[in-house]
Amino acid sequence: MLRRNWLKAISHSAVLTLATLAGVQAHAQGAWPNKPVRIVVPFAPGGTTDILARAIAPELTKAFGQSFFVENKGGAGGNLGAEQVAKSPADGYTLLMGTVGTHGINRALYAKLPYDPFKDFAPITVVAGVPNVMVVNAEAAKARNINNVGDFIAYAKANPGKLNMASSGNGTSIHLAGELFKSMSGTFMVHFPYKGSSPALLDMIGGSMDVMFDNLPSSIPHIKSGKLKALGVTSSQRSGAVPAFPPWKRPAAPP
Repeated sequence: MLRRNWLKAISHSAVLTLATLAGVQAHAQGAWPNKPVRIVVPFAPGGTTDILARAIAPELTKAFGQSFFVENKGGAGGNLGAEQVAKSPADGYTLLMGTVGTHGINRALYAKLPYDPFKDFAPITVVAGVPNVMVVNAEAAKARNINNVGDFIAYAKANPGKLNMASSGNGTSIHLAGELFKSMSGTFMVHFPYKGSSPALLDMIGGSMDVMFDNLPSSIPHIKSGKLKALGVTSSQRSGAVPAFPPWKRPAAPP
């Protein structure tokens, strides 16, 4: 991975899938759904996964004429929510907003998962794919004269271990994007995992956290308000949502 442009490795890190338990049988008694459907978000409210779930829930309600509601079950990098769905009745009434973490990354990070991402779920559709964005506290960036990624790297190298890096949890794309950045830029920041993007962003805005590689949708409101400063996106191209922010390229190897 380190031999590749980090943008290509992380660019679609927040690809979300709507999944339900495998083995759902056709309901001879009546059309599905004939009762409310639960959509489990395996992270805290306010993050990108939650934002997308709450955007599609009312549309599903309109399309099927039955209530679709969102329930947050954060923790363990999405494992707790995924486990809850995996152990729910296989009747199609408990859905999971899965992520690259719950159905990809976590298999490599945890010795044993409380669910099988392949056998316990049947994919329905891909909801969205978004880049991550490197954000810093706006006031701190101004005080430190950090205006771009190069400035940040220079400051981090001059102050090793003095910067705090927030993430939505151990093993999430937000965490791994930061770790890959550290590895490829030769910097070190102390990692602080949260139970989701929203609580991490609150501490970013408050100033106790210095940098985060958040999924773009959850950071956009704070970037536009001026509370957070975006330094770049993790896609290979500029994002149409924030075209002013450049994709960050791998730094040249030192001589």
